[in-house]
Amino acid sequence: MEVQERIECKLASAFAGAHMEINNESHMHNVPAGSESHFRVVLVSDSFIGKLPVKRHQMVYRVLAEELESGVHALALHTYTPDEWQTVKRAPASPNCKGGGK
Repeated sequence: MEVQERIECKLASAFAGAHMEINNESHMHNVPAGSESHFRVVLVSDSFIGKLPVKRHQMVYRVLAEELESGVHALALHTYTPDEWQTVKRAPASPNCKGGGK
């Protein structure tokens, strides 16, 4: 199973019923073609209600601990409650890489 698929499966299981967008942004960085090391994750879940962003990110990090220890270099996390998502309806785009020769 590819890294992106594992991330999708684990987050879908941990945050059931949530809106998810998982994008492999490795191509935007100075990594070999076909890499799966940089991901953008948009996650909307009731599980985030009443939690500050740092706590939400910690929840995601716990679910993806294995991936973070074995090759995933970066996660751009955008976590929202359903009410927050109704207000923003779109997470910000990732900036262009400024390092590593790009």
